[in-house]
Amino acid sequence: MKQIFSFLLCLLLVNTIEAQKKQPKKTKTKKTTTVVQKKASAKTEAIQDTVKAEALSKVTKTWLPDTLLAPKEAYKIVKNEAHASYYADKFTGRKTASGKIFNNNGYTAAHRKYPFGTKLKVTNDKTGKSVIVTVTDRGPFVKGRDIDLTKRAFMEIAPKSYGGSIKVSIAELAKP
Repeated sequence: MKQIFSFLLCLLLVNTIEAQKKQPKKTKTKKTTTVVQKKASAKTEAIQDTVKAEALSKVTKTWLPDTLLAPKEAYKIVKNEAHASYYADKFTGRKTASGKIFNNNGYTAAHRKYPFGTKLKVTNDKTGKSVIVTVTDRGPFVKGRDIDLTKRAFMEIAPKSYGGSIKVSIAELAKP
């Protein structure tokens, strides 16, 4: 019994030493000096604000299909009260119908009708949370379900630790 206790005590000591080695060392830094800038005139500020507003309006009007950001007007609701579920873990690493390797931590979906590569915005009807996914597979093949999401996408819009299916709205990202 003493040997076991001694052994466990040694393990605890070694782990404590290793944990202390991994902590970053604190270094002293010198105080920095502050730079004081001259205040711009009201006319200069107005010009800068106009330039910023124009640049911002261009950003919100244009979007790239490969990004997850798009203005609200870019979505066309195609189905309300659809039923969404998620893939089982056993499909991770397998090829999808589009030929891509399935990753349950990505933001992809299976749908029967949309072409591969179509971006869909899936919104939980109860919580209002939404996620944008790309169609990479066909399905679901369970009656009454309209879309299969990856587990990560499903868990982002579903209540915590919720399984099964949820009611969602599906909106298609319109082509520019």
